[in-house]
Amino acid sequence: MVRRNNATVNSNGAGGAYMAEEIEELLTVREVARRLRVDDTTVRRWIKSGALEAITLPHRGKRQAYRIKKSTLDILLRSPLPPA
Repeated sequence: MVRRNNATVNSNGAGGAYMAEEIEELLTVREVARRLRVDDTTVRRWIKSGALEAITLPHRGKRQAYRIKKSTLDILLRSPLPPA
């Protein structure tokens, strides 16, 4: 799998044909917190309560790892009310 300009190119192995697929930019909890000017804990609380949609990564270390789609953050920023 090769990543080029926000696209992933997969070789299917048979005949060398390629399929391009757009991938979404993913942000860390810390990146989202900085953009929203809140603490990391606040973002994690929003994720756990369901107010902010996130992708859960395999657990490693002290805290659960999440990734938030940039489009989800953009929708949140356009919303007139903060998450509950």
